[in-house]
Amino acid sequence: MSVDVGEVLKNKAINGWRLFWLITGPISIAIIIGMLGVDLSSGEGVSSMIQLSVRCAVPWLYLAFAAPSIQVLFPGTLSRWLLRNRKIMGLCFAAAMAWQLLFILWLVTVYSDYYVDEVYVLRDVIEGVLGYLFLIAMTLTSFRFARKHLQPRQWKLLHKSGIYFLWAYAFSVYWWNLFYYPEPSWLDHVFYWSGFLACGLRIAAWRKKRRRLAEQGASQSRPYPALMILGLVLVMLGLAAAASDLIWRAPAEALLTGHAITRVPELYLPYYPPTPYLPLLFIALGAFFTTNSATARPPNSAVIRPD
Repeated sequence: MSVDVGEVLKNKAINGWRLFWLITGPISIAIIIGMLGVDLSSGEGVSSMIQLSVRCAVPWLYLAFAAPSIQVLFPGTLSRWLLRNRKIMGLCFAAAMAWQLLFILWLVTVYSDYYVDEVYVLRDVIEGVLGYLFLIAMTLTSFRFARKHLQPRQWKLLHKSGIYFLWAYAFSVYWWNLFYYPEPSWLDHVFYWSGFLACGLRIAAWRKKRRRLAEQGASQSRPYPALMILGLVLVMLGLAAAASDLIWRAPAEALLTGHAITRVPELYLPYYPPTPYLPLLFIALGAFFTTNSATARPPNSAVIRPD
């Protein structure tokens, strides 16, 4: 007997608030079990719970971040379900991050010496505070009582800038784990490449929509093969760079840090230096050039011939 996936995905148990409790319930159970398995009388134990809560949260952030792009690139029953429950995915992320906030406050207030000696970096604090401000604002405005106080453009700006900021934070955490710490776990690899893929899907969806608009706007175009080639080269360079950060990271950081002009951003600017994002920047530029590798000509343009 064949199973109708569309009907299965319409089931109330895996949609809306029931889906929220279906996800956050096991997350909370896993975190409570984790608390029973570590020594919470030490800063190291509480710090390990911060890491666990982040690992429980990040997949839902990535899904919420990529959901619109998946629908553009792979329209179908599953992508529609994901887009329909995007708000729930975001709220699941927020719920898991509430656990993280609890452990952060626990660490800062109870084990302040450990926090100052082992964890504290001013720029990280700035990133974390801004991230939580975005998360709280996005969570509140996911509900009608708060959303009604924002104009549609303001709401869209808040949620779009917020989800990029939060994605950048999570992605950079696992980039640092992979390329700075001696023994990254297999989960660090999974979360790094998942975050990379989520942003890559965004870039690909943007390119597809731009190409579609260009094709609808004109019946003819003048190709620029050089731009297409340049774009493809940049995309390949970005993919190669993402897999070889250990090779080019040191020269890139030497270029972007350690100068008088970079002293202030190094201390205060979130996500500086932007080393983790350079491969994605190459890919985004490549997508831009391949999208603009043809200039549209009006369909009824007159051709002027010499007499």
